[in-house]
Amino acid sequence: MTEERCTLHALMPGLDEQLAAIPLERLESADGPAIQLFREAGGPGLLVPREHRGTGADPHAALRVQRAIGSRCPSLAVATTMHHFSVATLVAFWQAQQGLEWMLLQGIAERRLLLASGFAEGTHGQGVYRPTMRGRRSGDAVILNGAKRPCSLARSMDILTASVVVEREQPDGEDEFAIALVAAGLPGVEVAPFWGTPLLAGAQSDAVVLKDVAVERQLVVGMGGLHRPELDVVQATGFLWFELLITAAYLGIASALVERMLRDGRGDATSRTAAVAELESAMASLDGVARRIGETDVEADRGGMLARALLCRYAAQDAINRATALAVEDLGGMAFIGAADVGYLSAASQALAFHPPSRRRAAGAIDASLSGAPLVLD
Repeated sequence: MTEERCTLHALMPGLDEQLAAIPLERLESADGPAIQLFREAGGPGLLVPREHRGTGADPHAALRVQRAIGSRCPSLAVATTMHHFSVATLVAFWQAQQGLEWMLLQGIAERRLLLASGFAEGTHGQGVYRPTMRGRRSGDAVILNGAKRPCSLARSMDILTASVVVEREQPDGEDEFAIALVAAGLPGVEVAPFWGTPLLAGAQSDAVVLKDVAVERQLVVGMGGLHRPELDVVQATGFLWFELLITAAYLGIASALVERMLRDGRGDATSRTAAVAELESAMASLDGVARRIGETDVEADRGGMLARALLCRYAAQDAINRATALAVEDLGGMAFIGAADVGYLSAASQALAFHPPSRRRAAGAIDASLSGAPLVLD
């Protein structure tokens, strides 16, 4: 983890040391200090381009940051992945449109704003990007209703970025897929308890409910009809970043367990190197996809890149399972009984499987794409 922690120190000075000094139980609590420490370290601007006053981290560096944070505070790594996913989507939209999105990006970096993700995280109209909120136009505003459950950063967010269905204005028109930027302080934005387990409670994954929230029309960006079969380049870029960063976050959680195994000298050389090999090979596969983001035209090969990212993510899930099983077994029953961290990290590392799209749901689409068909996620 030396390279990962050096990268984190370079991009968010002091954060690694601060997290390491706080007991895991405190960091992972629902009112833990990790999110505020991330904000103070300049974390919100990690993916904001330097020309807009951000850190401008490339995918290689961002992966290392998320893995390092995951090894210190699982909840923070998971929650901030949702922020970075929203920022990456905004950056892609600005690059495609060259509109006023740069003003928001600059505000995120300068004011250290946190973005919660109200996306369902998939292909709109087919499952993973399917909007959970609806809007109707009214004068100069769009009135939004709906909810996102769960929604990480629910109690710390400054802005909610959400996918919405905007109802057609004309009887013969078509409903439209759109992205809305909703200030957390607007009337009608409510946060309600939802997360019922102590596992990853520090991610603040509660419910965000919108009740007749009026958002200015220019803050609801239309993306076209609902029934296009493929993701456009903006969605594809955001989805790529999400899959890479969320996988790196969980590799970090598993790495914290394996670190304890190495530190305590548990097991034998064969089991220790086997556990490390699982995680390092998974990280290397993510790196391969990350480097292609900068070298390949996402517009031209978005289906192929998404398929690779998903294959790497599912392979990483299996690698995490194998590595954590080795670590828990070799750390031994007394470590499991005497230190809550071991059981907690083991359980938290398994939650990667719960993020969409599930392996079973995506398998058919990936299989078809391997034969040259477009990647269409259901």
